[in-house]
Amino acid sequence: MSSLITEDEISHETALVWLEDIAQLDYVRQSLDRLPTRRGKPAYHRDGRMVGYACLSMEAKPSRSSGTFRRRVFWLLPHDRDSEPEGLYAKGAPAEAVDPRTLSARVKGYKTERSEGGPPSSAMQELGITLPI
Repeated sequence: MSSLITEDEISHETALVWLEDIAQLDYVRQSLDRLPTRRGKPAYHRDGRMVGYACLSMEAKPSRSSGTFRRRVFWLLPHDRDSEPEGLYAKGAPAEAVDPRTLSARVKGYKTERSEGGPPSSAMQELGITLPI
C-alpha cells in the first residue's frame, strides 16, 4: 500500500517513466515490487495494466538474499475508475491509490479530492486550489 511506502525506500529513484498520459487518470495504484534490474520496463504479472515505473540510480543496492531491487510500479485494475467510471470506485479510491500528479522520483505522492472521486467546491475551482487528503 502506498501509505506504507517510506521516503527512504524510494530514495534512490532517478526518474518515473509513464506508459500512459497521466493527465487523464484520477489515480494510479502504486506498489514496491522486487525486480531484477534498476532500470527498464519490468515484467508485469497482475490483472489490469502497468501505467508506469520507477528507475533507480547505480547506488541502489540489491537485496543480499535475493539480488533484487525494490522499485515502484504504478498500475490499474480492470474495475478502476478510468475503465468503470460508475463502478466500485466512482467515489473513493483503493488504499494504495494516489493522484499521479503528486508523484515524482523520491516523492511517494498522496490522495487528493480528484483521486477520491469528489469534485472540488466551486470556490476552490474558481481559485484553482486543490487540497491533499
